[in-house]
Amino acid sequence: MSEGRDDEVDAGTDVDADATGGTDVETANNVEAAIDATRDVVVIGGGPAGCSAAVFVARYGLDAVVFDRGPAALRRCAYLENYLGFPAGIDVDTFHELIHEHVERAGCALRSELVEAVERVEDDGPTPDDARFVVETDEGRRVAAAYVIAAAWYDGSYLRTLDDDAMFEEHEHHGELEERFDPEYPDEDGRTPFEGLYVASPAGQRSAQAIVAAGNGAHVARCLLEDHRIARGYPEGVATEYDWLRRDGEFSGEWAERDRWREWFENEAGEDHDLDDDRLEELRERYIDRAFETRLTDAEAESRADGGVERLVDVLGPERVLDAIDDATIEKYAEGSRDAR
Repeated sequence: MSEGRDDEVDAGTDVDADATGGTDVETANNVEAAIDATRDVVVIGGGPAGCSAAVFVARYGLDAVVFDRGPAALRRCAYLENYLGFPAGIDVDTFHELIHEHVERAGCALRSELVEAVERVEDDGPTPDDARFVVETDEGRRVAAAYVIAAAWYDGSYLRTLDDDAMFEEHEHHGELEERFDPEYPDEDGRTPFEGLYVASPAGQRSAQAIVAAGNGAHVARCLLEDHRIARGYPEGVATEYDWLRRDGEFSGEWAERDRWREWFENEAGEDHDLDDDRLEELRERYIDRAFETRLTDAEAESRADGGVERLVDVLGPERVLDAIDDATIEKYAEGSRDAR
């Protein structure tokens, strides 16, 4: 299993038939079926919560896949008007195109398959050492993963196979009793009694609006990453992950020197850990390397800004962009371009 960009190890291996001709690995859990892929993270649900979570774990460097097919709450929305960044709103189909493109751009696989079951992996099973779960889809695909993020608002029945009745509650709907996933089952950070299982949706009122759901998905993913880093030895004081690109000017003065970062790390890490000096030094240097990787010059930031606009136009489609601009503006721009030559 990959440890993210902190460690130079191989990412999870996808051995599904599409990619490699169908190499099989026998599963655990006493189920006679083949594992088609191994991933660090499986995200179930490709709406705002699931896609937001996927972007964060993938940008960190974990090997992730999003399964997205099934009842979707946002599809019931006629037009999305309160999502920050779209002053006049955005149609739901285009919004989904954009968030799915973002997921794939971050390095996460996206599959249109319905998850039917999540199973626990037996400790003595022959699946990869770090795999805790096997996720099965309606296409018969079985994926082993260390982490599962549930992010499907309407349907949590795929978690029934974990055999914990506390996950579900009965409620009355149109005069009939129905069973549904209990949004109070995970804690406020999405953690559950099952190590490695996180819930980004359903999450009560945090699932009620698209932008809030996206924020909750990001929060749950950051909690997963914090747990992941602690499991790999990072002291709690330096385990929180910040996905933030810094301007070159922030690495000036004393903060341009690694020794200043080393001092900061040791102060934040404290002494409440059982790491030996060599391991602590290794983690400290990785942390500092990662911090310096977030450094962007003005030219690099400008290049990314241009690339971001170009990619946005690619996803929307140049024709749609041109259709939204009046002819006089296009003609004026074309004349300016000719004059510049």
